[in-house]
Order: sequence, then structure tokens, then C-alpha cells
Amino acid sequence: MRIFFQSLIPALWILWLGYWAYSAIGAKPVERRESVGSRLRHQLPMTIGAILLGVPHIAGPLLEERFHPRTFGWFLAGLAAVAVGLAFSVAARHRLGGNWSAQVTVKDSHELVRSGPYAWVRHPIYTGILLALLGTAIAIGRWRALIGLTVIVAGLIYKISVEEEFMREQFGEAYARYRAEVPALIPFVI
Repeated sequence: MRIFFQSLIPALWILWLGYWAYSAIGAKPVERRESVGSRLRHQLPMTIGAILLGVPHIAGPLLEERFHPRTFGWFLAGLAAVAVGLAFSVAARHRLGGNWSAQVTVKDSHELVRSGPYAWVRHPIYTGILLALLGTAIAIGRWRALIGLTVIVAGLIYKISVEEEFMREQFGEAYARYRAEVPALIPFVI
């Protein structure tokens, strides 16, 4: 039974990755993309954070200490956050359709999507992924996982700033209104 519960969170992430790969088929052609240097400035911290989050004993015994007691309740709280976060990011990815890209880009005939999860936050994919990563860190319960999450957040904050600039340039006043009306990551917090 223990193996079953230990496999739930990795299984959710694997299913999510499968959906992500499948849904990338048919994305619109790219009109403009961020530079390689810009991409590395967010991908490198996110990769380091993911390694800290997902690889046991990578950072030494001190960071393998627990930040909360190992209980089923903590695990369930983490599992719930992972499930809700990944579901939210999938809903946002589905709504974005062919406008999505792993890189910061502007697509041919790019549309400013403001419906579905995009009515609550401007970056709902990141909101969902961050909630899922927080849930993963809670389920792991180790300091390395919290540090990894923090490093990923730093990378995403940079990536969001680049995306915001691309969207301002592409959509002008329409994006300025959207920014004024909808928070970046946390619903109901401007």
C-alpha cells in the first residue's frame, strides 16, 4: 500500500507531461522568440530547482532533514495541491490552444486569451505548476524540496517578466487593461 501512495504524485506528473507533449502538437508557428541567453536565465534556475526537488540526497544530509513531521495528513495535503495545481495548468493550457509555447514567443495570429483560467490570473499555467510544485515539496517534506521550489520560483519570476514585455509589445493598450484588471499569479490579489 505504501508503494501505491508513493507512486501517486510521480504518476500525476507523468500524466501531466504526457498531456503537455501531446497538446504541443499543432501549436501555431512562431513569429518571434526570446533570445537563447534570456531563455537560459530562467531555464537554468528551474532545472537546478527541479533537481533539488526531485533527486533525493543530492544536496547533503542537512537538506534531507524534514521541515514537518512525516504523516499521512501532510502527504494528503501535498497530493491534493499537486492534483489541483496540475488540473488548473491543464485547463489553462487547453484554453491557450495553439498560442502556447515552452519558450517565450509570439505566434502567428497570436491571440490575447482572457477567458477561462486567464480571467482569474494572467499566468495560470505557472499558477497551477507552482501549486503542484508546492504540493510536491510538502509531500516530500525535506528542506531541499523547499529550496528547489524557491529556485524555481525565481526562474519563473524572470520568465514572467519576459512574457509580460512580449505581450505589452504585441497587444499594447489591450494588454495594459488586462494587467490592470487581472493579477499575475494569485487569483483575487492585484
